[in-house]
Amino acid sequence: MNALNTTKRPGFTVTLPGRRASFRVGLRVVLTGAVLAAAVTTLTVLAIGTGQYPIAPGDVLRALAGNGQRAHMFVVETLRLPRVLTGLLVGAALGLAGAVFQSLTRNPLGSPDIVGFTTGAATGALIQIIVLGGGMVAVAGGALAGGLLTSLVVYLLAFRDGVQGYRLILVGIAVNGGLVATNIYLIARAEFADAHVAATWMTGNLNGRGWGHVNLLVGTLLVLVPVTLAFGRRLKLMELGDELATALGVRVESSRLWLMLLGVALTAVATVASGPIPFVALAAPQLARRLARSAAPVLVLSGLMGALLLVAGDMAAQRLLAPTQLPVGVMTGSLGGVYLVWVLVSGWRKR
Repeated sequence: MNALNTTKRPGFTVTLPGRRASFRVGLRVVLTGAVLAAAVTTLTVLAIGTGQYPIAPGDVLRALAGNGQRAHMFVVETLRLPRVLTGLLVGAALGLAGAVFQSLTRNPLGSPDIVGFTTGAATGALIQIIVLGGGMVAVAGGALAGGLLTSLVVYLLAFRDGVQGYRLILVGIAVNGGLVATNIYLIARAEFADAHVAATWMTGNLNGRGWGHVNLLVGTLLVLVPVTLAFGRRLKLMELGDELATALGVRVESSRLWLMLLGVALTAVATVASGPIPFVALAAPQLARRLARSAAPVLVLSGLMGALLLVAGDMAAQRLLAPTQLPVGVMTGSLGGVYLVWVLVSGWRKR
């Protein structure tokens, strides 16, 4: 993974207009991205069209284009589209954040929900919900502050002549345990109404999501995603090792810190919109990497895979036990637990 691969794979070189910069894109990566984009589009149409009031795919497309029947337009635009878009954007943010942290730690377990950043964002949001009683904007600020403070604590505790991936993971797991206990204490000491809201939110849920959540996600991701992708080249060079990356002109520690902050911000905004959803950030980069046969997580593919996993998980949570609907966090947690066991067992067999 960290060795420099000199084998030239099929692909093509993209040159950015007006800039003296270019990068090579593998053909399999492009094909995988096209397949994932098509799968996300298809699943989005199906998610919007299924439910107690089914709508045919053609009618869904007409409603999205603004030419559908009045009943279809109401169901699509008011009831289902905000939920599906929230799922897509949250999944993409988590997949992208997971790819950043797994690349930084060079470990498939280097996920924000494993090393405590998701839990820290949830702690900041819970303080706003239970203690301060803030609205959605205040909860968003609390989640961002909690995630950033957690990342700072983990970074400082793991720092010793630089930050090593295994040390970051171990420190993050320890901090995560303390934050989980803090969250349980906050909910246990809250008033019944606040505790009910907080407990429901903590399961990870897309029920009742509206255009306010979509607008929050779009506004923040329009800033965070391009900046994160711009750091993608540095991230790939850092995969080769700190010494080689430094020799190639990368400021390793400052780049690592900025990438951590970007990953935490992506995790925090996703947590605000849906609550903490486990294992999407863990599984999406690994699945995308295996499909693309890439030695390291691919940021764009990880975002697409995250969106696909979360929308698929939400559809399963709504339909498998219908008319009972499960929170999507329960579904992703159940499937993610199986995936985590598989990662650990496969890693053990390779030794």
